Amino acid sequence: MKPKLRVLIVEDDIGVALINREFVSSHQGFTVVGEAHNGTDAVVLIERLRPDVVLLDFYLPDFSGLEVLSRLSPDLGGAMEVIAVTAARDVESVRAARARGVRHYLVKPFMASALFERLEEVARQFDTVRRTSRGKLLDQRSVDAIIASASGRYAPPPKGLSEVTLQRVHLALQAAGTDVSAAELAKLVGMSRVGVRRYLEHLVDVGRATLTPRYGGGRPENRYSSSS
Repeated sequence: MKPKLRVLIVEDDIGVALINREFVSSHQGFTVVGEAHNGTDAVVLIERLRPDVVLLDFYLPDFSGLEVLSRLSPDLGGAMEVIAVTAARDVESVRAARARGVRHYLVKPFMASALFERLEEVARQFDTVRRTSRGKLLDQRSVDAIIASASGRYAPPPKGLSEVTLQRVHLALQAAGTDVSAAELAKLVGMSRVGVRRYLEHLVDVGRATLTPRYGGGRPENRYSSSS
């Protein structure tokens, strides 16, 4: 079983921090190891805990999240992924974040599924690194998998589909651990087969699930599995 990625949440609003904690904890690939509500504590906890991922707000009471990144030891930069979750939307902040190695940037307010997509992308990047031996030369596909941001991959569900239900269906698909039919997944989430199939088709369309026909004696049965 893959080790969970360790997450530190940096957020000055305690209520928002709690929501983020609950959401990250609901993802099977991540676990929250700490919270910081100001820049000083953030630097101390990052240096001490050495998390894999930091959810970083920029507007903190003592100094900014960008300043947090500037104050960290140089050796932490390459081993840690930062997801900016902030209301800062000016060009200067975005450019400064990019210069400090931030590849995932969410402007508040954002949909829960957008954060979920960033977590999925981070998990895929870490998986690629884990599978790659040190010293091995990478092909273009592997380089893209490690460096690419999720910003171009997120697509909201089409009209008539719920963000919350989409997340529930995807989590259930991941938890299944094997390929399932729409009818089997419908029993797990307590929905109709037709309803679940619509969400599964959207997940396939955006690359978060795969569809494999299974052939038997009659019509092929469509089987679905999570791509991440």
